[in-house]
Formats: sequence, structure tokens, C-alpha cells
Amino acid sequence: MTTTTPLALEDVFHTEVLPALPHSAIGLLQLSQNADCGPADFAKPIEADPGLMGQVLKFVNSSYFGFSREIMSVQQALTLVGTRAITNFALWNAVFSVIPNPTFGPFDLKSLWQDSLRRALFARMVGRSLKLASAEDLFAGALLQDMAIPLLLKELPAQYESLVTRRAAEGRRLSGLEKEMFGWDHADAAAMLASRWNLPDDFVDLIAQHTRLDELLAAGKSQQGPACVALASLLPSCCDDNWQEQNEFVAGFKQLTGQTDAQLAELFDTVDQATADFAPLLKLPVPKKTLAEYMAE
Repeated sequence: MTTTTPLALEDVFHTEVLPALPHSAIGLLQLSQNADCGPADFAKPIEADPGLMGQVLKFVNSSYFGFSREIMSVQQALTLVGTRAITNFALWNAVFSVIPNPTFGPFDLKSLWQDSLRRALFARMVGRSLKLASAEDLFAGALLQDMAIPLLLKELPAQYESLVTRRAAEGRRLSGLEKEMFGWDHADAAAMLASRWNLPDDFVDLIAQHTRLDELLAAGKSQQGPACVALASLLPSCCDDNWQEQNEFVAGFKQLTGQTDAQLAELFDTVDQATADFAPLLKLPVPKKTLAEYMAE
């Protein structure tokens, strides 16, 4: 069922609805686009935000990194762990802190973030396997691709109740149902949010295109980076019992990478392990079902 009067995205995401992203996170992302910036440059916005500084130091001193001595300064943390890892962590914390948790049927915000983390790790690993210079950007793009969904659920609960019901009953992608009902999808919404936050254009493009895998694959090597993020969006959600888009995913993976089922299985094992290691750092539960288990079914 489609609406007779399509709802403009600008009318849904008006200024009063959109949360503000902390300036420190935006500043770090903008610095990450400048190859001439080093740890000293990245330390400034972090040190100007006492809350973020404490989170960063706790992050680098966690058992995940396993340093033999305590890291006491932000600049030392940036030097040891890397500016991109710290930027991605800061971005995650910033988005996590401002996105609402709508009261909406079976929706679970932590499951959304679990999905986002797993997809981000997968997109980065595929990007690295393809030797793409933008592999770290792919992590951030995949991490943010679904961030508009909670806002949409909050603002349009009646419409999304219908869409979620149809997704389960018809086995279709949410984005396709959104396009039918509204003329736009949650990728367009997330891209608008990222643009309003003045995030770098490359991130906005990665987010905007994540529901267009077929177009990206058809474009060839020039769109391999965005295709990694779009492919990651087809991974199963933590709240789904069955992986409805498995065949589409596997076909896309093989077309993008030229790799085999065995190589995909190996990649999934790596992503599952990385997710188990990384989730506790972000105060998230480890997904109950691994990608390897979905694949085996």
C-alpha cells in the first residue's frame, strides 16, 4: 500500500527533530579528511571535551588493546592506537548519545547498534581485502548507515508499524517499502542527517548509497568502496531468525570481490571474532547468533 500524498523528508526531519552532534566528533571527522593532520591536531578537540577525553582513555586502556602500562595522555593514545580508530570510537559515542530510543513494538536500539558494529567491521575488512585506501572510511559509513531509523520510528510510528509488518510478512527490504510509501528511504534520511551535521561529503555519499548495491556493482571499480558499505547492509540483523537476503548477499560478495564461499566463511569467522572483542568496549552485548551460524543455515 502506498500513500496518495507522499511525505517530504524535509517535513519529517525539520530542525526541531534533528539532534545536534557534539562539535568534538565533527571536528575529528573533518581532521580525518586532511592527511597533513597528526596526533597533536586530533588531541585538541578531544582534550576540549572532558567527557570524550575520559572515554578515549578508558577505551585505549581496555583489555582489547592490552598495553602493558596505562596510557595517560590523549596524544599518546592517538599515537599508539591511531587517529582513525580514535575518531571512529568518538563518532560512535557521539551518535549513540544523541539518537533517541523510540518506544516502538519489537524495536531494540541496542540490536541496531549491534548490527551497525558488525556491518562496519565487515565493510572495513572487505575494503582492506580489496586494498582500498578508504577502508577506514567504510567503517564509519557502515556504522552510520541506519542511524536515521530510530528517528523515523519516533516521528512516523503509524507508517513504520505498517512497514515493519510488511517487511516480516513479505520478506522484502525496508528501503524498498519506504520508497513505495514515501518516495525516499532511510538511506536518504541518514544522508540528510549527516549533511546537517556537516560531516565530510564522502561519508554522506557512502550513507546515501547504501541501499543501491546493484547500481554500485554495475559501476565497477570506481564504486568498490560504496559497494562494500551497501553489501554490509545485507548482513542479517541480530533480531532476525532467518537471513532473508542471503542469496543476494552472496552473489554480491562474489561479484565485488571475486572470492569463494570458503573465503567468505573465513571472513565471517574474522568478523565474528572482532565483534565479540569489540562489542563490550561499546557497552553492547555480543550478538547471540554469529554470521557463521547464519551462513551455515
